[in-house]
Amino acid sequence: MKPRCCALWRTRQPPYVEESLQEVLSRIPAGRRLPVFFRADDIAEPGDALKDLMALFTRHRVPLAMAVVPARFTMPYWRALKTMAAAEPDLWCWHQHGWRHINHERKGKKQEFGPSRSRVQLETEVDWGRQWLHSVMEEAFIPIFTPPWNRCSAETLALLKTRGYLAVSRSVGSQPDPPEGLPDIAVNIDLHTRREKDPRQSWGNLLQEMSAATDQGRWGVMIHHRLMSPVALTFLDILLGLLTADPRVEPVAMTALI
Repeated sequence: MKPRCCALWRTRQPPYVEESLQEVLSRIPAGRRLPVFFRADDIAEPGDALKDLMALFTRHRVPLAMAVVPARFTMPYWRALKTMAAAEPDLWCWHQHGWRHINHERKGKKQEFGPSRSRVQLETEVDWGRQWLHSVMEEAFIPIFTPPWNRCSAETLALLKTRGYLAVSRSVGSQPDPPEGLPDIAVNIDLHTRREKDPRQSWGNLLQEMSAATDQGRWGVMIHHRLMSPVALTFLDILLGLLTADPRVEPVAMTALI
């Protein structure tokens, strides 16, 4: 069963969407460029929602980092995704999204690679995920680690460093800090896993996130294709159009930020 999308994307878009987005972009300081990257999580089965998302990024020629769940991924899935990506093969950063994307914490927030896991468990599942994705994707696989739910333990971060990962990608401000030499390419705008019940409040909060990210000097936009409605897809189409048309904005690949 497909997860239910958040309240924001179950209603019509406000008539002032483009005007509001342009107002956010007006915050870019004079003479500066705003790097923008997009990360799509929970990549596995290549269904219609993922096909629509990839077609949108292909049409706008905007890079998209694809966080792939290794234990849910198969060689037939990869062949299908390569076909979907063939028109613009350099747009995609295929990287690792945990191992099975399941929660192991009995208390507190959800984590797959959290403090309750042993060193052996962490090592085993990090390595299994990397080895499987590399065996399927070969040189297309990039050793970047996006932990499920954007959080993981300090021991996991240290392990990623020793295993030679290029970067980790979590939410902005995530703790604990990564070790020196392991960049955290953080997302700071959440399009689809929003918790507000009131669509108007959600829209206002999303604009605030975008404004804060603009002030921080970089956008990192998190996408969940299985939570997208037609309204969400239309909004993303508008957003990508505005970003690519604005000379002050620089859509970049995740790897360019390492």
